[in-house]
Amino acid sequence: MSQLRANRVSEQMKKELGEILTRKIKDPRVGFVTVTDVEVTGDLQQAKVYISVLGDEKQKKDTLLGLAKAKGFIRSEIGQRIRLRKTPELTFEYDEAYEYGNRIETILRDLKK
Repeated sequence: MSQLRANRVSEQMKKELGEILTRKIKDPRVGFVTVTDVEVTGDLQQAKVYISVLGDEKQKKDTLLGLAKAKGFIRSEIGQRIRLRKTPELTFEYDEAYEYGNRIETILRDLKK
């Protein structure tokens, strides 16, 4: 039962985070960010937010730094939008799955030639 609720909360947080990051965050370090996944623990105390960033390695690091600085603001916005007793503690991590998939696709394409 708690896992079902955690999944629903994570999907709602993913939707709200996407909107917050595109419309509310004014930090110039935070570039073009896409929320790829949100994992919420069963007790809804912690949430791990996976993001992908368009740009080079420096932009990825700058974006993670900007999001770490804005973590309190983002958490308060989430708390206002989603009615929970306690808003989960947020941690941001870079999602490398897309880069990994693109690299594999490139290798397969090169093997075909």
